[in-house]
Amino acid sequence: MRTSRLSVTCLAPVVISLSLLACDASTPAASNTRTKAQAKALPVAVHVSPRVLLAQQASAQRAEGMSPPRRIPDPPFVSNEVARFDQPWAMTFLPDGRLLVTEKPGHLRLINVATRQTGEILGVPTVAYGGQGGLGDVILHPQYASNGLVYLSYAEEGSGGRGAAIARARLQLDASGNSGSLQNLQVIWRQTPKVSGDAHYSHRLLFDREGKLWVSSGERQKGSPAQDLQSNLGKILRLNDDGTPASGNPFADQGGRAAQVWSYGHRNVLGLALDATGRLWAHEMGPAGGDELNLIERGSNYGWPIVSNGDNYDGSPIPDHPTRPEFNAPEISWTPVIAPAGFVIYNGDLFPYFQNYGFIGGLASQALIQVQLNATPSEVRRYPMGRRIREVEQGPDGALWLLEDGADARLLKLTPNRS
Repeated sequence: MRTSRLSVTCLAPVVISLSLLACDASTPAASNTRTKAQAKALPVAVHVSPRVLLAQQASAQRAEGMSPPRRIPDPPFVSNEVARFDQPWAMTFLPDGRLLVTEKPGHLRLINVATRQTGEILGVPTVAYGGQGGLGDVILHPQYASNGLVYLSYAEEGSGGRGAAIARARLQLDASGNSGSLQNLQVIWRQTPKVSGDAHYSHRLLFDREGKLWVSSGERQKGSPAQDLQSNLGKILRLNDDGTPASGNPFADQGGRAAQVWSYGHRNVLGLALDATGRLWAHEMGPAGGDELNLIERGSNYGWPIVSNGDNYDGSPIPDHPTRPEFNAPEISWTPVIAPAGFVIYNGDLFPYFQNYGFIGGLASQALIQVQLNATPSEVRRYPMGRRIREVEQGPDGALWLLEDGADARLLKLTPNRS
């Protein structure tokens, strides 16, 4: 169990530069102990530019006979538009370098990023489109090269309301052209129970190194199901590739829906990523304040809706995490919110200075947020993008790829700034 490590409160363009990749003027000041009331006071902060830090480190290393540090360009990347989509939500690369992109209204697109030719994959299941609902995540089976299986998450209608579902199907690509279809589609998992409303589906998907399927299941804005192990709402789940509960889950002896659960007390988890050591990280949206980055631990309760570092939308308070130490507190929390969406932990060679850092898309913050995960997790830098960022992915060549949110949204490729 962890106590809260870092609370980030955006108060003014005054920052402390903490590392070689120093915070810029848009990065929030940070405190390990600031409460929501104390966060209203402006913290004392000092700005040290990246150039000064580099000069200081170079001087120190020369004095010790060491090589000078690698020059990191500022900004470290350039952005190029590759395509545009209608309300894209997620993307994943095929082994041949082409890209699958989901659109919320229920379309699965296939784009050749080299030629920029875009087509459509037919056979997508009917989605319940509206609000936060529609077609969601897309990932490949770990043995895709041999079995051709693709996994989709989406919102569906059902008895009692709506809920998220996961389907898998064999992707059949046309020999000529940039199109194809889904064959033998099978629904392997559903949120239960179905409830009213059209928000907080979460439905992010991730395969780990052992071939287990991780699923984020939102609490559908209902709050209390997140604490009920007989509901799979408000949970992070660990499943086999066919949707059945994986062996070794912490509540397997309770059977039923509880057997799917790895952790609970979650609100709306829109990002899952594994680090180099195999640890699972997840970010989730808080209410009015209190967005979270969490290190996911077996059987742990993350406290929603009993505790939060934010407040209810009507202004009524929610007890902070430190008031209930039995709940697992976030490694980082943000007030005001960043509205996190999409998440990747970088392990490519194209950006050597990004190795093992996390990158989170920001909706409300309209930014790409860089976080460090070792030692004391913290926000390192915030890169303004000028549009809501829905998804972040790492490409086969190590480039970072972003999807903007909403209509006429751009697909952006980020490559190193060579200037």
